[in-house]
Amino acid sequence: QVQLVESGGGLVQRGGSLRLSCAASFNLDYYAMYWFRQAPGKEREGVACISSSDESTYYADSVKGRFTISRNNAEDTVYLQMNSLKTEDTAVYYCATETLSNCRFGTSVMDFWGFGTLVNVSS
Repeated sequence: QVQLVESGGGLVQRGGSLRLSCAASFNLDYYAMYWFRQAPGKEREGVACISSSDESTYYADSVKGRFTISRNNAEDTVYLQMNSLKTEDTAVYYCATETLSNCRFGTSVMDFWGFGTLVNVSS
């Protein structure tokens, strides 16, 4: 069964930090991994991506310098470290993968999606 399961979301105060995890039921060693988010009333947007070939990373301008994506292939897990959180970061965050080794940051067509984890940043 192909499955991506996000965890680590919750309520956090503005300026705080949170670490999201995405556990895969399959070997993700050769796949680019993505984080997306969807805020209330808005379209889903790409947040970050990490390639499998050289672990190059890409970020949306809105989170650059604050968020860090990483991966642990031995554990088939991808992480998103979120620092200096803002109220506008409030959203459901989704883990996703495309069966390519390199990131295609900007695309929203993925092969597999998780069901999301809610991040609520309070003021």
